[in-house]
Amino acid sequence: MTQTRHRPWHGILVATALPLRDDLSVDHDRYAEHCAWLVASGCDSVVPNGSLGEYQVLTPEERAQVVKTAVSAIGGDRVMPGVAAYGSAEARRWAEQAAEAGCASVMLLPPNAYRADERSVLAHYAEVARTGLPVVAYNNPVDTKVDLVPELLARLHAEGHVHAVKEFSGDVRRAYRIAELAPDLDLLVGADDVLLELVLAGAKGWVAGYPNALPRASAELYRAAVSGDLTTALPLYRQLHPLLRWDSRVEFVQAIKLSMDVVGRYGGPVRPPRVPLAPEQQATVRAATEKAVAAGLV
Repeated sequence: MTQTRHRPWHGILVATALPLRDDLSVDHDRYAEHCAWLVASGCDSVVPNGSLGEYQVLTPEERAQVVKTAVSAIGGDRVMPGVAAYGSAEARRWAEQAAEAGCASVMLLPPNAYRADERSVLAHYAEVARTGLPVVAYNNPVDTKVDLVPELLARLHAEGHVHAVKEFSGDVRRAYRIAELAPDLDLLVGADDVLLELVLAGAKGWVAGYPNALPRASAELYRAAVSGDLTTALPLYRQLHPLLRWDSRVEFVQAIKLSMDVVGRYGGPVRPPRVPLAPEQQATVRAATEKAVAAGLV
C-alpha cells in the first residue's frame, strides 16, 4: 500500500490535457508519459478528467482508463480525478472507481445539469463523500451556474463533505471570507490568472492548467509565491500572465494544447463540439508562447 500524503491536494496539481490522436482516439501511452514528465518537471500531482481533460466527451470506458493510466504512471497518491456527473449516483460511482484505482482524493463539481438549490448541493456532496475518499469541491459558477459561496462551503466542510475547494470564481476576496468561516477548509487556486493573489491570501495548492506546457516555470512561480519571494514571483507572473489568462477563457483547452505543441510537447486536437482556435486566437497564443520560450521559461 502506497503511503499517502496527509493532504494530497496541496502543491501543484495539473489538470491534465488529454492527448488525442488524429482520429481523436485517446493516446494512453502518451498520456502516461505526460503525467510522468509533469512530476519530473516539478509538479506534485495530476487531475485527470477535469474540464481540461475533456471528460464530458469521453466514453465511460475511456474515462475509467484515463484514471488507471495516470495511477500506473505516477501512483495513486498523486492522482485526484474529477468525478463530476449529472447524477449523484453516477458521481459516486466515479469516486468508487477512483478509490479502486488507488487514488487518494477526488474533485467534484456541484450538480451541473440545472441550477441546483442549496439542499440539492448538500445532498450531492454527501452522497459522494460516502465513498470515504476526501472530496475537493470545485466552484465554477461561470460554467455550472451553481455558486459555492463561502457560507455554503463552510456548511459543506462542517458536515464533513469536503476538505478543500478549487476556487474558480475569480473573486479573490472570497479567500478571506472562506478563511473566516471555515479556517480548516483548504483553499486551492482554481484559475491560473489569479495564482499570485490567491497564494498570498493563503491558498494551499494550485489546480493548474498552463503547467501542461510550462511546468518548470510554473513550479518556480508557485514556489516563489508560497515562500513570499515576490522579487522572483512578481516578474515571472507578469511574464506568464498573457498565457495564464487563457485558462479562464472559453477556449482554454485549445489554447493550452496549442502552447504544448509550440514548446515541443504534444497537445494535439480536441474533440467536438470544441473546434480549433480561430486564426487570430492561434496567432495570439502562439506569439505569447514563443515569447515565453525566448525568455527561457520552458
